[in-house]
Amino acid sequence: MVHQRMGHEPTIVTLGCRLNAVEAETIRAHARRAGIPDCIIVNTCAVTREALRQAEQTIRRLRRERPEARLVITGCGAQLEPDRFSAMPEVDAVIGNAEKLEPRTYDALRRTNDRLIDIGDIMHETRASLPPVETSFPGTAASGRSRAFVAVQTGCDHRCTFCIIPFARGPSRSVPVAEVVHHVAASVEAGYREIVLTGVDLTSYGRTLDGAPTLGTLAKAILDGVPRLPRLRLSSIDPAETDGLLEDLIASDTRLMPHLHLSLQSGDDLILKRMKRRHSASDALRLAGRLRDRRPDIAIGADVIAGFPTETHAMFERTRAVLDDLDVAYAHIFPYSARAGTPAARMPAVPGHEIKARAQVLRDDGSRRLRHHLDGKVGAIGEILTESSGRGRLPDFTEVSVVDATGVPPAGRLMRVRMMAHDGQRMTGEVVA
Repeated sequence: MVHQRMGHEPTIVTLGCRLNAVEAETIRAHARRAGIPDCIIVNTCAVTREALRQAEQTIRRLRRERPEARLVITGCGAQLEPDRFSAMPEVDAVIGNAEKLEPRTYDALRRTNDRLIDIGDIMHETRASLPPVETSFPGTAASGRSRAFVAVQTGCDHRCTFCIIPFARGPSRSVPVAEVVHHVAASVEAGYREIVLTGVDLTSYGRTLDGAPTLGTLAKAILDGVPRLPRLRLSSIDPAETDGLLEDLIASDTRLMPHLHLSLQSGDDLILKRMKRRHSASDALRLAGRLRDRRPDIAIGADVIAGFPTETHAMFERTRAVLDDLDVAYAHIFPYSARAGTPAARMPAVPGHEIKARAQVLRDDGSRRLRHHLDGKVGAIGEILTESSGRGRLPDFTEVSVVDATGVPPAGRLMRVRMMAHDGQRMTGEVVA
């Protein structure tokens, strides 16, 4: 959960995913421009039942802490279950996922103190756009700027059996290439050194745009059109949709970071089918193998669900083996949690204690692989982009704590460091000339 409050500006409380965090900056800018006094906006998540419960808990706590504030609820939870949140006596307004990004919404909030419910039909949304750079990434001039997340796509046309998010985010839609390139160029001029392209289903980028550009087309346009951009990074991608141009760029352009995070979910083909995923385990293995052959320094991350309904011990062990074969350095493990309204919620469940145990095994495996990944970097020299508190990231996303006699380096600086040791989570490095 992220709280953002600056002076007398509205307080933004962000729950859930990175995209919510990116959109929170747009929300804050619109609310600030509209001049809504003493307002708290909660950007909710709805990926699991627990996420909704936490949202309700957060709302009640905020009302106790600031009884006079206007409490506005938005995000995926609000979009999917507006009645649930509008029925809460603590809530003053409920705003949909599309409406939260529209300036008119905040003008309406300013004009009236009455209770406001504004939830549109997200399934009919066709547009995606980017706000001005100064509202997306306000940064802080004193500490420098390092990484900017740019949401180039939103929504999803797929129907994975465990996921409710397509109904909260609507159909897949993308920001036009020229608009993204302009946005990235402005971000670089504003001082950002790394751009991360993100979205709900990033590899579906461009399908609804004229000419159907791919994610590879977009990446090439950015790299060609913004030569002063030092680093371009991708967020999670689908192993079933990586296009050839994107693979060529990863292999040939050092400004495109050697870090591939796969939306894998399982390493067992039958479970993948029951999830209604479009890739097999071998698809992911072939993709990683092709890219490693062409870019040996690439590091692999993956999202994995532990204990999906009907998962047997043998299926679980196949997932463990695939993660080892992929050599996943950055494993994000999610214990399965049934989400009402999804087909998976009606499938035979794995016992809760077994889900928890399998998730812990996968996390332990992930810690072992990360340690091995870090072992291989001891003594090497690499370039980090500093963030804050003396830490930074190598191109492959390895985190490095910097030791420098001159003190903690400011954020947003590219520095060469020699990796000295690690603690199993991050490297310690010393600055070299």
